[in-house]
Amino acid sequence: TILIGKYLEAKSKGQTGDAIKQLLSLQAKTARVERNNEVIEIPIDEVRLGDLITVRPGEKIPVDGEIISGKTFIDESMITGEPIPNEKNVGDNVVGATINQTGNVVFKATKIGADTTLAQIIKLVEDAQGSKAPIQALADRVVAIFVPIVISLSLITFAVWMIFGPQPALAFAVVNAVAVLLISCPCAMGLATPISIMVGSGKSAEMGTLFKTAAALQNFGETKVIAFDKTGTLTKGKPELTDLIVEAGFDKNEVLQLAASIEESSEHPIARAIVNAANEAGLELKEVKDFEAVPGYGVTAVVDNKSIQIGADRYLEKLNISYPSQVASKLANQAKTPLFVAIDGKLAAIIAVADKIKDGSKETIEVLHKQGIKVAMITGDNKDTANAIAKELGIDKVLAEVLPSGKVEAIKELQASSDSVSFVGDGINDAPALAQADVGVAIGTGTDIAIESADVILMSGDLRAVPNALGISKATLTNIKQNLFWAFIYNIILIPVAAGVLFPSFGILLSPILAA
Repeated sequence: TILIGKYLEAKSKGQTGDAIKQLLSLQAKTARVERNNEVIEIPIDEVRLGDLITVRPGEKIPVDGEIISGKTFIDESMITGEPIPNEKNVGDNVVGATINQTGNVVFKATKIGADTTLAQIIKLVEDAQGSKAPIQALADRVVAIFVPIVISLSLITFAVWMIFGPQPALAFAVVNAVAVLLISCPCAMGLATPISIMVGSGKSAEMGTLFKTAAALQNFGETKVIAFDKTGTLTKGKPELTDLIVEAGFDKNEVLQLAASIEESSEHPIARAIVNAANEAGLELKEVKDFEAVPGYGVTAVVDNKSIQIGADRYLEKLNISYPSQVASKLANQAKTPLFVAIDGKLAAIIAVADKIKDGSKETIEVLHKQGIKVAMITGDNKDTANAIAKELGIDKVLAEVLPSGKVEAIKELQASSDSVSFVGDGINDAPALAQADVGVAIGTGTDIAIESADVILMSGDLRAVPNALGISKATLTNIKQNLFWAFIYNIILIPVAAGVLFPSFGILLSPILAA
């Protein structure tokens, strides 16, 4: 049995190493680089940061970079798990080991060697396969006492046969005591967890999901509640201005012009929606003075000697400016986010912005429900807007009007009523919540700090990878439990057989040769 166990161990480790071998094989061996005004082909390890690299149709992208010339479609399935090629133009990023399909492109190398996306993926897979899951601690404790127990059982077997066994008693005692030692198989329990973890992490990597540790792979499968950040996760993160309701005495274009002038310096998706609307209307933006962001409320600035504030209803309440709450509620019930523009202390307009739901969000939540998972949404939107979106998606619990600094408390609130909570997010302000959650899941298209704080990374950015990752995690955990169960059953049944319990009734003894 020891030989069989060692064979299975070697075979399993060989199979689980296939995922890493396949990832390594994806890498290009050479790169066509511009040096001294001519294009030469060099080994990939000689590529330097800033090198201009030319790639033809059908060739692999050698390293990570940014396109500076040409356009093409690139097969990024090795990163995202999605078979549909992505269009790439000047300014877009490309990832090493992906395949250029249609056009000639020139790109500047921005990441080389161990810093490339592929190298990072390989490192994460290796780290996950080399780490221990919490359930491994149980197996380790059992294995630690298993050998002393088996030796004790062997000695007891020897003593029983010497005292009660037929002649030659010594021969029977030695044979059966040795059989007990040989039939026992601690390796089956020792391998039950690591082999499953290695297979699970390898398979998930092939599907575009990276578990940073074995603990993450186990814990995700035990999740009872998955909370999603709304903007950029459930929605596209690119809101559009849908309504501009101006109060009496104010001009529509002027209000939009002033609002866009203030929001121009902001990278917030809602701010970009206002600026884009002004640009489409052909409005020229004005100089802004005394700009100040009020976290969780809005912004304030001076334009054309007018004091202007833009923000949520709570901002107007803070400023003691009255507003028509029924209009705001009506917009919110349509899954739109209402914002208010105040000029010189008076309400000037209500702006409504809508963020379209991502393809696959509703399908993802439906599948999670079938998997027995409750789904929550965390958002800074007001309750009416949040509830309208939640109703459309079928979300179970909504935590609305959550300030960026309050996401950690929102996760703690969910954890107070559930054994295990996972959080899916993509932004900088999601990082603390990702760290607080039992399992943090980052969208691969999100910010670096979010990815760094997460336990699981979805390379494609497609939410449908969440139930897929959950399925892999659950299957891995189930397989671990099955492995441990059969390892225990094997030893519980065969050790007594080796000790000779069948001999009095059936005259059957297990030869040490067979036990080995």
